[in-house]
Amino acid sequence: MDQKIKTLKEQFKKDIQEIQDPDALYLKYFSKSKGLVTQLLKGLPGLSIDEKREFGPKLNQLQQDLKQKIEVTQKEKESETANETLDDLTIPYSAKKTGHIHPTNAFIKEMNKFFTYYGFSIVEGPEIETAEYNFRKLNLPENHPATDLQDTLFIKSPGLLLRTHTSSVEARILTDYDPPIRVVNAGKVYRNETQSKTNTAFFHHYQGVFVDKGVTLQHLKATLTRFHQFLFGDDVELRFRYKYYPEVSPGMGVDMKCSFCNGAGCDVCKQRGWIEVLGSGMIHYNTLKMCEIDPEVYTGFAFGMGLDRLVMQKYGIDDIRKLYGSVFDY
Repeated sequence: MDQKIKTLKEQFKKDIQEIQDPDALYLKYFSKSKGLVTQLLKGLPGLSIDEKREFGPKLNQLQQDLKQKIEVTQKEKESETANETLDDLTIPYSAKKTGHIHPTNAFIKEMNKFFTYYGFSIVEGPEIETAEYNFRKLNLPENHPATDLQDTLFIKSPGLLLRTHTSSVEARILTDYDPPIRVVNAGKVYRNETQSKTNTAFFHHYQGVFVDKGVTLQHLKATLTRFHQFLFGDDVELRFRYKYYPEVSPGMGVDMKCSFCNGAGCDVCKQRGWIEVLGSGMIHYNTLKMCEIDPEVYTGFAFGMGLDRLVMQKYGIDDIRKLYGSVFDY
């Protein structure tokens, strides 16, 4: 693989000098079917675990470097064209790309890459939800005290509401499909929250569900550990602790060491040194049963991530409100 990467780099150096059209150069290396870099990436699943750990980052870096060089070449070509035609102001210019992908959307794309690699499907669900899927099928009966913690925004009390978590999608999937089930879902959720650096009334969750025979808590912990290493590097520090969630048993909270203060304590982590990024656990016996899955045959795990807090850690954004508002200081 090292030799293939080296050969491809040498070929790219020649091509970037000879191929005049940056779009053609991009297609040669990154088209979905025949791109040279794409072909190397497609070969990753066939490697051993050790080889994946070694060459996965190298291929990702190669991909970023080549795309950056093509982008620079594109800008140089546009500049040359502008200078050549400056005297004739009647010649129309091609439209320039403006703006960037929102950090949350870019982050979701990265997360989806990881989970689809491990066989998860991507699903969606409604943001206007019923109490049946948002609470009841998740082992939250009427008047359960945990519903008060979610500060639900009802559209029509008591049955119609803005979903408080993407676990409602989990309830729908478990009800409509038979195991084995392996899905992830990203989406907006709503709660009547007091705004702060880490809380808003509108934010994003990322939900994952895995149901099959023989699924254990070890599978859950390994999945979450690899996921965070994929996004933040092998040196990421996590803390796993028991936490109560009605829809799972046992429940497990996961905290990440605060990247803003390196665990010393600051306003972002509320002086704790850690930021809670997700809740998870083994899907409750009652939840499986209410969704008509036999809990004596199947087990499974679920997790729900506070997506915006992960985005903050990844990109060094110290206030969640900056993701959805202006750049003014709060």
